[in-house]
Amino acid sequence: MTEKELSKKTIEILLEIRKHQPLVHHITNFVVMNSTANVTLAIGASPIMAHAHEEMEAMSAFTSVLNLNIGTLTPYWLDSMILAGKVAGERGIPIILDPVGSGATPLRTEAARRILSEIPITVVRGNASEVMSLFAGGEKIKIRGVDSMESVEAVRHGATVMAAELRKVVAVTGEIDFVTNGHSSIEIHNGHPMFRRVTGTGCGASTAISCFCAVEPDPLVATAAALGYYGLAGEEAAKVSNGPGSFQVALYDALYDLSQKTMMEKLRIRPVR
Repeated sequence: MTEKELSKKTIEILLEIRKHQPLVHHITNFVVMNSTANVTLAIGASPIMAHAHEEMEAMSAFTSVLNLNIGTLTPYWLDSMILAGKVAGERGIPIILDPVGSGATPLRTEAARRILSEIPITVVRGNASEVMSLFAGGEKIKIRGVDSMESVEAVRHGATVMAAELRKVVAVTGEIDFVTNGHSSIEIHNGHPMFRRVTGTGCGASTAISCFCAVEPDPLVATAAALGYYGLAGEEAAKVSNGPGSFQVALYDALYDLSQKTMMEKLRIRPVR
């Protein structure tokens, strides 16, 4: 697809989300439950937050997509993710993994790798350090808490190799987002520095990907479109905000009412040749 075709496709996917209002099952962290639910609603999908073992099988039987986020991980929640993921895999619905802070502690890194080995993940979305931790072996990962100290450029080759080997889409987000399935790659040049001043905006990007994957069968296109749309919403929000607090509110508004005209003019979703 060309850049213009990807912009048109983004609009088409968004209209499908708002038509069908897919149910997004989040097993996510305490910090972002409210904000990711609001992002889901603003996009046009429907959120549900559930992590009890006793309802994982029932919950995964009727949702449209599963979003796994290890931000405030416990062994109990990891088991919930595995339970839900196996049912979702049997149903063939998309599963999105956000390996928050992977590389920072052994618990997080080992959990992310276990999820990848036991569940048919569709898309992995993380910052450069998080993604690097999943394939870097014993190499030193530069990460501070959940914040990346690696560049997207440094992880491109490894992400491409990992995506091809695992047959998954890998999305590395940063100043310029890089999305690959190991054979085709796309860059997203939308976004704004204010995202780094509000907690949970990376988790919100994974939520956007989940919503788009719920209705679009090509996860590479869905992921790139979601990140372009989310990044552009951030650009528009920054224009009318005075700081982090007003930016978060403006982001919800922009996700809700970005016009098709604005998307066609300002989306910068570019295939890598």
